[in-house]
Amino acid sequence: MQYKIPVQIENEDTIFLGLSLRQIIIIMIGSGFGYMIFKSLEGSVGPEIAAIPLVIIVIISLFVALFKNSEMTFLPFILNVLRLSLNENVRVWNKGVASFSNLEIGWVTSHSTIKAKMETKWHYTEVQDDLSEKLAKL
Repeated sequence: MQYKIPVQIENEDTIFLGLSLRQIIIIMIGSGFGYMIFKSLEGSVGPEIAAIPLVIIVIISLFVALFKNSEMTFLPFILNVLRLSLNENVRVWNKGVASFSNLEIGWVTSHSTIKAKMETKWHYTEVQDDLSEKLAKL
């Protein structure tokens, strides 16, 4: 028996007004935090001035909830920007050479280590010849 598998399983389902559950929670937490600050400032500075931080916090929470860049939400986008800035020189792209290397957030590789890795890539044919000779002996 064949079953249909959804193609886009990573997309969030919209619940209310085209917003997903994650977006609604972010907006509610930001609005609640803004309202809490509004109520704490309202008695001392008046409602007009206390509304300024409320509006700023609600706008920031709306931005975080609705942000999307290249199918990435706010947190993955910020983490990828951080990863790019930490590992800026790790990837060296050369035409015709497999230059992919695994990157991890938090690890910064020195330029000399990267150079040493790139030099070992150029000796790939020597390693391949050495392996061929060892296999031929078996």
